[in-house]
Amino acid sequence: MTKKLELLTPQNCQIIFIDHQPQMAFGVQSIDRQVLKNNTVGLAKAAKIFNIPTTITTVETESFSGHTYPELLAVFPETPLLERTSMNSWDDQKVRNALATNGQKKVVVSGLWTEVCNNSFAFSAMLEGGYEIYMVADASGGTSADAHKYSMDRMVQAGVVPVTWQQVLLEWQRDWARRDTYDAVMDLVKEHSGAYGMGIDYAYTMVHKAPERVPHGDRLAPVPAK
Repeated sequence: MTKKLELLTPQNCQIIFIDHQPQMAFGVQSIDRQVLKNNTVGLAKAAKIFNIPTTITTVETESFSGHTYPELLAVFPETPLLERTSMNSWDDQKVRNALATNGQKKVVVSGLWTEVCNNSFAFSAMLEGGYEIYMVADASGGTSADAHKYSMDRMVQAGVVPVTWQQVLLEWQRDWARRDTYDAVMDLVKEHSGAYGMGIDYAYTMVHKAPERVPHGDRLAPVPAK
């Protein structure tokens, strides 16, 4: 039985964020870039909640790509940034060492660009390192819709598992009876999951009569205009 049938758990995987830097994001055309950042930061916060071993790589920070999203760094303020020159993170020994130290063979990947840095890392890590790759499609981006799509298709054909950031989050949670992470997951969903988060706010306040989560001024009664 293939190990890819195993669900992702906080104990069996690690995560790598590849080159979430402004110059790389400027070239993304496969997804709205604000949505991309939202999804990436949401995924990072999920990894933080579940204590997933995390690696962050950067490429040519000072000469081309710029600094990693501040919102991503704020989630992992103590995590070192593994700088490199190669488009393929696997070519840098620091990255290989970090993955090996983390230990888990299932690697969740979020990065830019899908058709370059993501797929070259995925193929090399699978071929040379024996890793299983779970590519977070909506926390990654390519230089066109076709570039992203066909790169994802190519990776899937090679055995990469395509996932979305919220799918990963909920797979890690798995059971709402797990109360130690329940509240943090709900807070994350309300902040980063769009309509799903709005639905939770509605259910909490209108169905369960919980207080609104943001204090505000008095709600003034309607006054018909004269």
